[in-house]
Amino acid sequence: MDKNLLGYKGVKPVFMIVGFLTLVQSLSIILLAKWLAEAVSALFAGGALKEQWGTALLFLLAFLVRQACGTLMSRVAYRFAEATGSSLRREMMDKLFALGPRGVADKGTGNLVTLSLEGVTKFRNYLELIIPRMVGMGITPWLLLLYIYTLDVRSGVILTVTMPIIVVFMILIGTTAQKHMDRQLASYRTLANHFVDSLRGLETLKFLGRSKDHIKSIAEVSDRYRSATMKTLRVAFLSSFALDFFTMLSVATVAVSLGLRLVNENMTLVTALTVLILAPEYFLPVRLVGADFHATLDGKEAGAAMKELTERKTETAVLLGEEPAAVRAAGAGAAAAEEAAGSKAKPPGGASKTAAPPAGGSALPADYRWSASSRLELRGVGVAHETDGPASLAGVSLSFAGTGRIGIIGESGAGKSTLIDVLGGFLHPSGGEAVLDGRRLSGLTDDAWRRQVSYIPQRPYLFSGTLAENVAFYEPDASREAVTRALAGAGLASLAASLPAGLDEPIGSGGRALSGGQAQRVALARALLNPRPVLLLDEPTAHLDIETEYELKETLLPLFQGKLVFLATHRLHWMQDMDVIVVMEGGSVAETGSHEELLVRRGAYYRLIQSQREGMH
Repeated sequence: MDKNLLGYKGVKPVFMIVGFLTLVQSLSIILLAKWLAEAVSALFAGGALKEQWGTALLFLLAFLVRQACGTLMSRVAYRFAEATGSSLRREMMDKLFALGPRGVADKGTGNLVTLSLEGVTKFRNYLELIIPRMVGMGITPWLLLLYIYTLDVRSGVILTVTMPIIVVFMILIGTTAQKHMDRQLASYRTLANHFVDSLRGLETLKFLGRSKDHIKSIAEVSDRYRSATMKTLRVAFLSSFALDFFTMLSVATVAVSLGLRLVNENMTLVTALTVLILAPEYFLPVRLVGADFHATLDGKEAGAAMKELTERKTETAVLLGEEPAAVRAAGAGAAAAEEAAGSKAKPPGGASKTAAPPAGGSALPADYRWSASSRLELRGVGVAHETDGPASLAGVSLSFAGTGRIGIIGESGAGKSTLIDVLGGFLHPSGGEAVLDGRRLSGLTDDAWRRQVSYIPQRPYLFSGTLAENVAFYEPDASREAVTRALAGAGLASLAASLPAGLDEPIGSGGRALSGGQAQRVALARALLNPRPVLLLDEPTAHLDIETEYELKETLLPLFQGKLVFLATHRLHWMQDMDVIVVMEGGSVAETGSHEELLVRRGAYYRLIQSQREGMH
């Protein structure tokens, strides 16, 4: 049994209900065996059939009680499995959004999609089967064995001795099966990630003429998965055969012992029949556990993987204190001056070196909203992923107010993506603080802030579904009119009109393939359908050709109006359209200012332009 099983919400009442039903079912098994043996022995002794109606009806009643208890147990386990599976999926999705792309990069897109879709279904099946099976194995055999001892001690001893042998053998084969299942699951995850990456890069592979060569790579990964699956199945079949063999051998031993004593007239027929009927029932719970162990092992592994993901440590922003009214007023005045000057970001004079102890409670009100009068400051923010390792960000101090377009540039490894993760609330800083509308926070990893943010990654994922479903992924209840407006705003109206099924055309895996630019526009349509005041774009055009990028740029720029936009890119032609440019070097802010201001300074920004020779003036 999974060690995490008892930690799920509502599992203890389920165990109590299933335990009570199992107890009633076990007693009904004893009674039906007793009454069936009495009826058969009476008929064997020459009694009239009509005289056995009472015993037969009692047997039928016990049989119906047994079936009713089994049905009720299945329903209770099914409802619990459905509720727990749905809850775990929600927890996993919430955790994925909380961790952000950096926090789950080690899992792989294909693995996460497979886990959230197929993994939850397998986990539900595991819960539905394992709870009745484990409770049954813990109650039924011992009650039956106790009753058999009251009837015939010798048969009880035989059953007592053979049960541990079967259990030990199950453990040995189960351990082997676990190893093979781990290999199969690892191979399946590799196949899922490899297949998704291949689909997403198919256009590039075709362009380079390597698509046919890639077939061999997919075939090799698929063959490894096939081999792992066949090994697991062989162990499963061997386990079932061995379990049935030892069970039949034990029952046969009991039957032979009973038969010999019946011949020697050392036992009554009714006792022998009762013991013989109960012997297979004694082993049945163990057989069911052994049979379902392999059927639910992948569900157990999926549940463990989802549990590991949901229990990943995430730091939540805490409230460090409130800015004094005078400081807030000065900040608001500075923000107004910046806005009048056409600048929306500046490095503050200095960062807070020490922070007040956490005040406790939520960092932001649940109904917090970013508005044109809002202000955000980063003070001495640093990010170090390892204690003794190099810092990805060091002493970053910036200020943003209201709306505007903020360009974040720098060479690879300069800290652009890390800064985007901090601003999006995906990553909690290792040091420094954020000040949001006068509230001093340890970071921006707060649900209220994340609800203000839309994020467009470098390679948005298209799910297997219709065009409308992909656009409405974050707003599944959106009307078709709203989806149509979002598609038009993202420049996809002509694409939707050209598709045979329109908005209902399947895209993503198994559907119509979209180009990189079209996929980015779908991601943009998602953001438009759920309008949030803060928009983050992390290298959104890094994988696009220059013609597609300029087309997408013409669509994006008008949509930036009225939002606070952070655009991290290494394509410098975007910077002429930014209100403020933040130049990153080695995890620190090298300089900030407008395009014209930074050109005049001839600093880090000017050197980037010279190195890329983009001919900007």
